[in-house]
Amino acid sequence: MNSKHTKWFFLLVLALIWGSSFILIKRGLVGLTPFQLGSLRIIFAAVFLLAIGFKTLPNIPQGKWKYIVITSLFGTFVPAFLFSIAQTQMDSSVSAILNSLTPLNTLILGVLAFELNFKRSQLFGVIIGLVGSMLLIFNGAFHHPEQNYYYAILVIIASICYAINVNLIKKYLSDLSPLTISTGNFAVMLLPACLILYLSGFSDVLVLEKTQHSILFIIILGVVGTGIANIIFFKLIQISSPVFATSVTYLIPIVAFFWGLLDNEMLTPIQFLGAFIILIGVYLSSKK
Repeated sequence: MNSKHTKWFFLLVLALIWGSSFILIKRGLVGLTPFQLGSLRIIFAAVFLLAIGFKTLPNIPQGKWKYIVITSLFGTFVPAFLFSIAQTQMDSSVSAILNSLTPLNTLILGVLAFELNFKRSQLFGVIIGLVGSMLLIFNGAFHHPEQNYYYAILVIIASICYAINVNLIKKYLSDLSPLTISTGNFAVMLLPACLILYLSGFSDVLVLEKTQHSILFIIILGVVGTGIANIIFFKLIQISSPVFATSVTYLIPIVAFFWGLLDNEMLTPIQFLGAFIILIGVYLSSKK
């Protein structure tokens, strides 16, 4: 399989995995708090990656560890908790749609901080994407008063974190293997995640049946949706570009939306329009 076909294959696999992550978070929140879910997600991913990639850690040069720490913070640690908190107040499909702002933020940060050149059409894409996001959020808040759409801000912050992460990996860590980067990231996050889990009162609810049931979903989310997906994503960044890699968020909302339908979630016609406008904006911003 040549590199062109390989990058599209990785893109589709990631869309299926990450598009399914939002419904797994929703299921996990039935018996877990957002902080318990976020920390368990990191712990399960860390255990899996350390089991298969521990021997690669010496491959990380001493001068690269600072970037490993920073990318672990922005690429997984902070977003894991932001998405968990946001989905206590919002539908999983809406979170997935707002996550598609990641390529727009990747472009903006690439221009501002990483000397990335841009075209006028890409600037129009950013503006259009922001208009679509506002339409999606404000209409959702009007038609779903039982949901708190202020929490959409957390998803947008998470998408900015992802944008920072992908630019840093492309610029400073492209010479390391995806497994090495992933293992290093989660080795850094393991202890803080364990501390947060301990402080969350997890031992008090572990005996509950609904908690144990939720943990099964988070094992899948941690190992497949975080550990394996990170390896694939880092490889995709290395063989393509930051904006192409984050364009996986074109497809994530489609997968998440169908999971949402199966779980009785529904968007209003105006929200559909907002989602469509966002994807147009993302497409324009990703054009070279």
